[in-house]
Amino acid sequence: MKNSNEYPVGFYFSLSFEGENVAFKEVSGITKEFGVKDITNGGESRFKYRLPTANSSKNLVLKRAIVPLGSKLIAWCSETLNDGLGAAIQTKDVSVELMDNDSKILMKWTFYNSYPVKYSLSDLKSQESELLIETVELAYAYFDMTPST
Repeated sequence: MKNSNEYPVGFYFSLSFEGENVAFKEVSGITKEFGVKDITNGGESRFKYRLPTANSSKNLVLKRAIVPLGSKLIAWCSETLNDGLGAAIQTKDVSVELMDNDSKILMKWTFYNSYPVKYSLSDLKSQESELLIETVELAYAYFDMTPST
């Protein structure tokens, strides 16, 4: 049986985008689920059949302190969101890797055909000295989970 310090912790992770590791303070939205449709059987009203429908997932949400210059990820977001639907959306694969204390990858999630759907910046407040946080939301076709071998 594993003791509590052998379980992975959620604060040591890396995000890969176009071969570069990109630092983020938070990644959320790693979910995958079936939809369910309730079906009644003619004349039988005591219960419903609950049948699975298509898979669905939420947007991948990435948060970090704002990086003023040189971010390929933010350049891609800007280009995609500024062009609207006037140009073809360029999809990219994005990976999130959970690591142990020795930087060994424990689990990897790869999000295929990702594209930015939202960019936002935290509020600017003259009375507070907080870091500005930028948030990027990516939609994607599907994702795979790969445990370490």
